[in-house]
Amino acid sequence: MIQSMSRVSKCIDNGPMEGVWGTIKSEIFRGNKHFKFNSVEEATKTIHDFILFFNHERITLKMADSV
Repeated sequence: MIQSMSRVSKCIDNGPMEGVWGTIKSEIFRGNKHFKFNSVEEATKTIHDFILFFNHERITLKMADSV
C-alpha cells in the first residue's frame, strides 16, 4: 500500500486502510462483539501476529485462483 496524502477532506485516501481494519476486526473477533483484551500489550501482539499471518500464511481468493 502506498501512502497518499492528497487534499484535505478527501476520504478516498482512507479507503484501503479502512478495508484492512475491517478485515482485522472481522477475523480476530469472528462475531464475538464482547471480546476484550486484557492489556494494550495483548492487543498489540494479537494485531501484530494477525498482520504477519495475513501477509505470509493466509490464502486469499485471488491467490487461490492463480495457483
